[in-house]
Amino acid sequence: MSLELKDIDRIIEMAWEDRTPFDAITFQFNLKEQEVINLMRRELKPSSFRLWRARVQGRATKHSKKRTFDEGRFKCSRQRTITNNSISKR
Repeated sequence: MSLELKDIDRIIEMAWEDRTPFDAITFQFNLKEQEVINLMRRELKPSSFRLWRARVQGRATKHSKKRTFDEGRFKCSRQRTITNNSISKR
């Protein structure tokens, strides 16, 4: 699967976000968790990859099945609305 640079940037951004589960990346870009890990390893500096991996490993919010909340999601009141990968203005 060949990804465009903007897609790779968005996947990296989503992977760094604490509350974005791998399932969301799979749904949007058809990449499984292991493929995201491989992409991060390839695209990030080794030290950045190690930081990200340590941060994500075992984090309940990155895995839908480990989440403690069922419906909805936490959203900061100052967070902009995101629609189809584009951030809309208030």
